[in-house]
Amino acid sequence: MTTAITRTVKVSAGEVAPNTKRGGDLRVTLSPRTVGCTSGFGGVLTLEPGDFVTEHYHPYSEEFLHVVDGELTMTLDGEPIGLAAGDSLLVPIGVRHRLVNTGHTAARCAFHLSPLAPRPELGHVDTEEAQRPEEANPDVSGAS
Repeated sequence: MTTAITRTVKVSAGEVAPNTKRGGDLRVTLSPRTVGCTSGFGGVLTLEPGDFVTEHYHPYSEEFLHVVDGELTMTLDGEPIGLAAGDSLLVPIGVRHRLVNTGHTAARCAFHLSPLAPRPELGHVDTEEAQRPEEANPDVSGAS
């Protein structure tokens, strides 16, 4: 028996506007807003050499990060961890983290956060001022 697909399940990163509020080029491709999922959200991140994502934590979600290209350092609660292409990292719930491209080429990652916070505005807590505080947070809320 074949189950019919009743909603969009494929999103190209090129179809999604980049979010640069905390640094890098972050694109949320799969989320309640884009595909109607209910258990988490994810996407892709590109960081140019020397660029970084400002420190923050997620009070409700684990973050899964997989490095596709480049060299990065993720600092977890003040402890640096070197990452290279092919490495994956789990950021536990409530752990402060900051990601820096320490290499000489663009770094590319895929990420996923799960479970969802009760409301999108509760899912992310900055512990360092965002690089571009005037920008909006990535919109992962339900489709409107």
